Amino acid sequence: MSIILTNRREAGRRLAKKLTAYANHPQALVLGLPRGGVPVAYQIAKALNLPLDVCLVRKLAAPENPEFAIGAIAEDSLITNYSGEVVIIDENTTQTKGLDKEEIKAIAAREKAELKWRDRCYRHFRCPMEIEGRIVILVDDGVATGLTVHAAVTALKQHEPAKIIIAVPVISLQIINQFKAQFNNIEIVCVSSPKYLSAVSFWYENFTETTDREVCELLSELTQKPVVSSY
Repeated sequence: MSIILTNRREAGRRLAKKLTAYANHPQALVLGLPRGGVPVAYQIAKALNLPLDVCLVRKLAAPENPEFAIGAIAEDSLITNYSGEVVIIDENTTQTKGLDKEEIKAIAAREKAELKWRDRCYRHFRCPMEIEGRIVILVDDGVATGLTVHAAVTALKQHEPAKIIIAVPVISLQIINQFKAQFNNIEIVCVSSPKYLSAVSFWYENFTETTDREVCELLSELTQKPVVSSY
């Protein structure tokens, strides 16, 4: 390893220094992936004076191991005015685990219900920010499998943003190359891009779990504060 991040706050501040070209930009906004991506996104939004919101995505976990991702789901209706959902599945993993379509659908249904709960919890019925024509800075605290970010980008692209910037403290070169092959008009900004990345937590000194309360407090602080543009 070539880097150790103290915590998510430091990670966000370091990413913000790489994104200064978007400071006060009238078309830019920051979307954090709950829960761990939100403290990172908060630091970026605060430093660049940009609006902050969440991009609601959930990992689909293997039944016998909640930490093992087999896919991810993003519900478009929670991102903007669109009725539908995006489900990304790692076909190789599901075949290895012996999961059939019905089992995967059941897992996705549970996570979809969780997304709806989080929409009410985090936004308190506040309307999601418009995506069309905007520069979207999509933030997580690190990318290991890439499944949740893949689902988020796929969902966001349905709404024709001007550009998507994936901003993460650490992401493997393999995932960077994968994303560049899968998506056009995206930029990837990171602090470190190791050849191999086994677990995001290994790159942090403090990687304690982010709570729903913390997410709500961070969102409330910035969404209640008007963004002042220098343009």
